Amino acid sequence: MQIWIWAFLMMFLWTFLVAWLLIRHFLTGPSLRIYDDPPLDRHAGSRDRASPEHQEAVRLLERNSAEIRSVPKKQWLETVRRVMARGFCQPPLLAGDTGYQIQTTNAGNVPGEWVLAPDSDPDCRLLYLHGGSFISGCPHGHRVITTQLARVTGASVLALDYRLMPEHSRRDIIADGQTGYRWLLNNGPTGLAPVKELWVAGDSAGGNLTLMLIAWARDAGLRPANGAIAISPGTDMTFSSPTLKSNLKTDLMLGPSLKWFLRMPRSILLLLIGMVNRMVPPNPLISPVFGDLSGLPPVLIQVSTAEMMLGDAWRYANKARAAGSNVELETWPDMLHVWHLFEPILPEAQEAFERMGRFVERMRSGSAS
Repeated sequence: MQIWIWAFLMMFLWTFLVAWLLIRHFLTGPSLRIYDDPPLDRHAGSRDRASPEHQEAVRLLERNSAEIRSVPKKQWLETVRRVMARGFCQPPLLAGDTGYQIQTTNAGNVPGEWVLAPDSDPDCRLLYLHGGSFISGCPHGHRVITTQLARVTGASVLALDYRLMPEHSRRDIIADGQTGYRWLLNNGPTGLAPVKELWVAGDSAGGNLTLMLIAWARDAGLRPANGAIAISPGTDMTFSSPTLKSNLKTDLMLGPSLKWFLRMPRSILLLLIGMVNRMVPPNPLISPVFGDLSGLPPVLIQVSTAEMMLGDAWRYANKARAAGSNVELETWPDMLHVWHLFEPILPEAQEAFERMGRFVERMRSGSAS
């Protein structure tokens, strides 16, 4: 009897060891710790602390969060999507007779909308991927951002309404982004025409898609973007960045929803991420930081020092620079995750958009940061 017990224990230990090794090898990816040092040129905001207006943005966030918390669990996702579609602030550039236009479109069977400023060039195009954790968000709720991008870049902005999880897979979302990129090369707001200037931008989950797309376009041999802008991007689906925990309490937008997730044992967390996305977490299609970051177009990343995705931005910028790519990283103190959504009331958001415009002008002129 003791022999059978011993054999069972050995089999259990061996199975546990093999499972642990598989998780460690396939689900965690190579260590990124060498890229954890904050880049020296990261600071961009003109203030050392948040402006007084930031508290109004926090109150707006709390009001919407309370609305989500008040509904039964069965209505949670529906409510999140309704709140995200409504947006936190109304885009003032679309009010009255300002000359800004919204045109619905179909980008290769992916719905979306053109956001046009009075001086938008139809041959200068910007593909925008909204945030929302891949489960929510839409072009309408991000018009505060897309109208400002149209203003500061002079580009015709195409905001994709890509498919969402869980009704669709992560690969479906990726495919929609790739389709939109290809379509934009030969289609503008006035019809068929080759693109003369191409930009890609996105926030949060959309920032992840932005960084994935520029690497995918390089590997696919497509015309590269003139530049990319990633706002508070998630770059690592293995959730290994140290700021995910160190900034948990200061990230007022992501912290409350992610704290339960990060309490899981790491092996369970990685398995869950792999099952939900149907890809191993370090796959560069969902974790751009694990891919080849050489030969990329210029990238501007904007992130808050208070948010959980800060470390993801540090790691991506440091690794891309080590690979020879041009990445500019700008940080603002104490801001909410994707504070740009509060542009009508937040001076830091207004400043961030102006810096995006200057980034685009630098890339057009070929000058370094």
